[in-house]
Amino acid sequence: MRKKKTGMVKYGKYGYIFSLPFAIAFLVFQLYPILFTAFIGFTDLKGVVPGEIHILENPFENFQQVLTNPVFQGALGNTFLIWLCNFIPQLSLALLLTAWFTDRRWKLKGQGIYKVLIYMPNIITAATIAILFKSLFDYPVSPVNDILVKVGILKEAHNFLIGKGMARGLVAFIQFWMWYGYTMLILISGVLGINPEIFEAAEVDGASRWQVFWQITIPNIKTILLFTLVTSLIGGLNMFDIPKLFLLGGPDNATLTTSVFIYNQAFSGSYLYNRAAAASMIMFFIIMFFSSILFLLLREKDTDGKAKYTGASKKSEKKGGEA
Repeated sequence: MRKKKTGMVKYGKYGYIFSLPFAIAFLVFQLYPILFTAFIGFTDLKGVVPGEIHILENPFENFQQVLTNPVFQGALGNTFLIWLCNFIPQLSLALLLTAWFTDRRWKLKGQGIYKVLIYMPNIITAATIAILFKSLFDYPVSPVNDILVKVGILKEAHNFLIGKGMARGLVAFIQFWMWYGYTMLILISGVLGINPEIFEAAEVDGASRWQVFWQITIPNIKTILLFTLVTSLIGGLNMFDIPKLFLLGGPDNATLTTSVFIYNQAFSGSYLYNRAAAASMIMFFIIMFFSSILFLLLREKDTDGKAKYTGASKKSEKKGGEA
């Protein structure tokens, strides 16, 4: 007997068809470059016109030379220091603005305008921002020098860009200024996902704004906070555009980050593609290591929460059965 046709259309195949462009683009433009970069790290590939590629007798020679290179060690320290100096105030200000914009009792008008103005630095290109701050703090003529001299804080123009601490501070401030608006919007989206009834109950119970923020808002957006921390860590350890375009890694390599170091190894006269590839893979594993720790912490907290919830459910069922 013949089976009757039901007339139902199987849509599963269309999902695979629509995902093909992404899969192909990922394989060609992301996975292949990553694998090829990892391979180059074990070879002798270098020079403006590279010749044949040979795997080194000691495959880890490039990695050893990069790890023992004082310039790379300094760049790694600069990267972590600049990231910490911009992320801590960035997250703090973003949390304060989030509390301000999401507080039901403030009834702030014109929130959209404020959010656009705060987020706008993230839209401006890094090259434009680098040129802007270079002009603001240039020597001997710049708006900052002119204002400080006229106010009487400085007797004469000062070259702000030759001090290591000042240079790192400026790069950290620029990174903070560019990204705090983005962080704020991510946190606001997390707060808006909290059930409004929780806040209403807190208001009825007479909870203060401070208590609502720390005892209700923060615990409910811990996942968003960890997401923000992970993405900021990845972006911060890959910091390239502002240090490169603003001060070219100077003065005296004070703002040299690992990404600028990798670029200089590969394209700024050295053409040591093998060393650059080795440094790239080292940074890949460093980022993966710290990201894994953060995800592990998040998973452990989720597991504890599920265990507590399961335990509470069992206790309630037991009491219900006894009743």
